[in-house]
Amino acid sequence: MDPNSLKGLYIHIPFCSVKCYYCDFVAFSGQGNSTTRYLKALQKEMGSYKGAFVDTLYIGGGTPTELNAEELKFLLDSVQNHFGSIRDFQESTLEANPESLSRDKVDLLKSYDMNRISLGLQATQDRLLRILGRQHTYDDFILVYGNLRRLGFKNLNVDLMFGLPEQFLADFRQSLEQVCDLGPEHVSLYGLQVEEKTVFKKRGYRVEEEESREMYQEALERLTQAGYRHYEISNFAKPGYESVHNQIYWRDEEYVGLGCGATSYRGGVRKTNTGRLNLYLNRMEEGISPAEEEERLEGKEKLGETILLGLRMLSGLRLSERMKAEFHEQWQDLQGKGLIFFEDSKVRLSSEGLFLANRVFREFVPPF
Repeated sequence: MDPNSLKGLYIHIPFCSVKCYYCDFVAFSGQGNSTTRYLKALQKEMGSYKGAFVDTLYIGGGTPTELNAEELKFLLDSVQNHFGSIRDFQESTLEANPESLSRDKVDLLKSYDMNRISLGLQATQDRLLRILGRQHTYDDFILVYGNLRRLGFKNLNVDLMFGLPEQFLADFRQSLEQVCDLGPEHVSLYGLQVEEKTVFKKRGYRVEEEESREMYQEALERLTQAGYRHYEISNFAKPGYESVHNQIYWRDEEYVGLGCGATSYRGGVRKTNTGRLNLYLNRMEEGISPAEEEERLEGKEKLGETILLGLRMLSGLRLSERMKAEFHEQWQDLQGKGLIFFEDSKVRLSSEGLFLANRVFREFVPPF
């Protein structure tokens, strides 16, 4: 591990206007009065890595564009003061929601040479956006997408979801068609998971598996026809536009996460900051580490994590002899169920395994 290198740097902005009904991330609504304290706390946390070489930057959330233009400028200046010019990073991504990415913020991002914007769309039907608790319309998205293109952004990701309440296959086909017509360089596609402590869970929503399966298959076919390469379970890219930053995670490489609830992985140790906003702020202001959890995965446990991360990639995982031996029973069982297949020295998820990936991954998480 080179102490002067941060291959991947993630910065978490946990603020939202309203928390979406499916979201279980570390995100808070109604906390706008904490943004100044939070940005100063982030700046202080950056100080531990000042001068390190950064390859990729990812600013996620929450909703980073909930910051106003002045606050966003403060954040980007803090990054540059600690890690050098953003234009020198191989990839710099910012997540955005259409309702909060105003023209002045687009201008600001361009002036700092941010080179990748990830837009949360989820669906192109306004009735579905309302069901999700989203605060924008499809027209809002089109306006922002057009602004980004006019100012020369050439690497855009669009998020879509499937398996939503009251979403029909025709709705999803329409969303796919409209996104393909726009031609973003990257599409991230997520099936709804009804997580604990979400509005959807409280309302008793359940995912209809067969309908979701049909939508996922539809996406595989339509996005491939449109020239996208399916390179990770949930991600599709035009050639050369695969997410550099996210591949750091899937390849089990090192990264640093800053902010409330953010996780870092360096030297074989994973540290996760507290997900409680006030505790994070207080600890940073008092000079106390914000890390709340720390673990060093070793042996079979670490091997299992490397396997489940590698299986996310459509290119497959090259199996070592130890991987074969330690998880011999799991490989046999998964192959028997048609969820994986072997090809040369690699193992890949089958088409069924792609849809049921979480069931496959559970085989590599303790207890084995």
